[in-house]
This record gives sequence, C-alpha cells and structure tokens, in this order.
Amino acid sequence: MAVGFGIIAPTLPLFARSFGVNNAQVGSIVAAFAFARFASGLISGKLVDRFGERLVYSIGIGFVALSSAAAAAAQSYEQLLIYRAAGGLGSSMFSVAAGSLLLRATSDMQRGRAQSLYNGSFLLGMMGGPVIGGALSAFSLRAPLAIYAFLLAISSISGALLLRGSTLAAPPSRHAEKTSLREAFALKPYRIALVISFSTGFILFGMGRSILPLFMVEEMEVSTTYMGVGFTIASIVNGLLLLRAGRLSDQRGRRFVAIIGSGAMTISTFLLLITYQAWIFFPAMIFSGIAGAYLATVPGSLVGDVLKGKGGQVIALQQMSGDFAAMVAPVLLGALSDAYGYRPAFLLSTLLMVLIFFITTRIPETRNSVHLAAPEAKDL
Repeated sequence: MAVGFGIIAPTLPLFARSFGVNNAQVGSIVAAFAFARFASGLISGKLVDRFGERLVYSIGIGFVALSSAAAAAAQSYEQLLIYRAAGGLGSSMFSVAAGSLLLRATSDMQRGRAQSLYNGSFLLGMMGGPVIGGALSAFSLRAPLAIYAFLLAISSISGALLLRGSTLAAPPSRHAEKTSLREAFALKPYRIALVISFSTGFILFGMGRSILPLFMVEEMEVSTTYMGVGFTIASIVNGLLLLRAGRLSDQRGRRFVAIIGSGAMTISTFLLLITYQAWIFFPAMIFSGIAGAYLATVPGSLVGDVLKGKGGQVIALQQMSGDFAAMVAPVLLGALSDAYGYRPAFLLSTLLMVLIFFITTRIPETRNSVHLAAPEAKDL
C-alpha cells in the first residue's frame, strides 16, 4: 500500500493539472482524500467493532482499489475529485482495522517493536514509490493510479485470505469485551496518546510539509535540491532508529522513548527558529528524524497497553487526532507566517513542543510487565 501511495504522490497533482485547473483545485484533490479519512474515522471504528478487522480491512483496501481505478479513468476534474474523496473512506477503514489488529495481536513486551516495524514498512514504501511513479508518468499520468489500484487489489485479496482463520480478526461475539470511548477518555495514558498524536501531526506533517519548504526556499534562498537533501537525511535517520526506538519502548517503557522523542522534536523546532544560516537546517532535520522514530511508537503502544478487547473507535480517534493536526497546522501556520513572518510560526511550534515535553514526563508506565514486577525489582 505504501509503495502504491508513493507512486501516485508526485504524479497526482500533475494529473489533476492536466484538466486545466488552478493550484487551489489541485490542492483540493489531496485535501479531499485527507478530509474523507478524517470525517469517516469514527464510522470505520464502529464497523471494526461490529464486523471485525478482517472484513473491514479487506473491504476498505478493496474500496480504495476501486476508487483508484475509477480515478485513473476519470474524464473530468470533478470525477477525479469525487473518486479520490471516496478513496479516503476506504483508507480510513483499512488504517483503523490494521491498527486494531496490530495492537491486539501483540503483547505489551512486543508492541513497541511491532509499531516500529509497521511504520518502517510504510517509510520504505514511501521512499521507493516516487521513483517508480516518476518513471511511469513519462508514459502516462493515468498509469500510476492504475498500478496503485492493482497493488491495492492484491493487498485486499491477501488480507481476506490470510486472515480467514484468525480469531482476533473475526467478527466479535455479542458478549465480547470492548473498550468504549468513554472508558478510554477516563484513562490518562489514552489522553496523552491523543496529545502526542496531535503534536506529531502538527509538526512533522503540518509544519514540515507546509511552511518549512517555503521558508527554506524563499527566506534562506536555498535550492530545492538542498532542501530535498535535508528531508532525505531526516528520513534516513528515522529509518535507522525506528527498530531501536521500538526495542527501547518495550525494554525501558513508553515514557522513556516519549521523553527522548519530544525532546528531540523540541530541539529541532528551536533550531529552525534560530536558522539564520542555511546549514542549521541539517541538524534540525537530524533531530526531526530522531523525534519521528521515537514518537512514532508511543501513541499506538499506549493505546494498545490500556485497550481491553475490541476498541475500533478508540483506535480511530487516536489516528484522527494526528490527521486533524495535519489538516489544521498548514492553515494556522500559513496564516501566521503570512501576517507576521516565519519566525512566529516556528516559535509557536517550539512552544507547543515544550508543552508536549513536559506532558511526556507525566506518562504513567503502562506495560503490564512493570506492574507485575516483584517489589524488590521495582525498588531497584
């Protein structure tokens, strides 16, 4: 799925532009998918609780496959917009079902590493996809969407077949244990997981993909190649540390890796705030890569540790908090930078991360192994 998404990422705006639309309309193609994902999150969670992960997982991916095939055949901008928005619903179904299955299939002492492997697979796919997409676009701008649909169809069929004997992914019984949103909100670790998801989405996907490129090109006056090297460094550092971060999460606890991740993110945003020479961008990206690796394991691990039975809506809301931040941050930071310049936008991001760093120091340890440890071991 990640390879396929990476394939269409650089070519979808070009395909939209081929219908003779403006930049805002091109941006709407991307925004429509994200908005549909966010708007349907709780619905997808309810479907998981009702019908089980296997059905929602395979149907969700299949739905994205159909919408992508339809988008590849679109004859107008309006058709492309509708088909991509419809794909957001299927993507929401898949991500909630996959997240639920991943959390429930792993023990507390595996969950951090499982999160790292899952995120790492997406990182690798997203890194390799654009190369393929760029080559395909030389033949046809419709080809990447068609290939994406084919890869999604394989994923859908594979999920349906390989999960058919799974009791975890099966529809729940009437008396199966389930965690409600009300019960989840009563738990401090869950509320902190929502905050961390929001902050990660705000900085990495909001600030990092909106005003930061503009700042480097317009104010620092560097080339797009120079900027691309910085983002590539962040991705490499992220990939190298993901598995280590997951292992430390399982061995040292969720709070330990959360403090490292939020601390690194605070340093990264502060370095951007004081970037008056272009070279400072590179250490800022290194710390951003460290932060991304460590914070990626925290929200899912916290939710998985406290989740009892099925909790599709609980998992959906955690994912939605990050999606919401990624939607809000570009608008908020863009307006702030338009009115007062880039520095106030970076200052706001830094202050947010200082707050998050303080919050992570208050995370109660949620691994069962800690609670089950002998008293003398706790004292040590």
